[in-house]
Amino acid sequence: MKKYKISDSELITQYKKGNEKAFEELTNRHKNKIFTTILLIVKDSEVAEDLLQETFIKAIKTIHSGRYNEEGKFLPWISRIAHNMAIDYFRKQKRYPTIMMEDGSNVFNTLEFAENPYENSQIQKEEHARLRELIQNLPDTQREVLMMRHYMQLSFQEIAEHTGVSINTALGRMRYALINLRKQMNQIDKNYEKKNQSR
Repeated sequence: MKKYKISDSELITQYKKGNEKAFEELTNRHKNKIFTTILLIVKDSEVAEDLLQETFIKAIKTIHSGRYNEEGKFLPWISRIAHNMAIDYFRKQKRYPTIMMEDGSNVFNTLEFAENPYENSQIQKEEHARLRELIQNLPDTQREVLMMRHYMQLSFQEIAEHTGVSINTALGRMRYALINLRKQMNQIDKNYEKKNQSR
């Protein structure tokens, strides 16, 4: 860790008092690390550059609004903002992952249609929308690992580094995410069967 004459916390205090140069110093200190964090996820330097700007803009707004927590360390805090920006970017891209369960089966066992006629593409869209809903129901830590693994194709080593946990913890969260997804899907299937039986 580099030792700076003025701490990040002191720079933020100065910035709040109107010293614009203080935030410039914070940006210069941390922009390379933040850029790398984003680039590892989005794998596109132009997109990463845009998201880096957005990250610092969001940080400025949060500090100005008085919502920045002084006790929090600046670098982990802004890294989190960058990380969330990258995940939001992927959500907006509407990338559909093929999520494999522990037994090797596709999460929905969706057939890959060569011709992909309209009806089939509609079914796939509905299933992906349903899958996104189920993923949103997962605990934050499980949802995060699942998205990084399947939407972003990150390795468990990269996931561990991004989330600040061991590889075993990342693997464990992934396993529980898949178990919880399976439970939710089984429940939907049971409800569907009940509805059909009661007709």
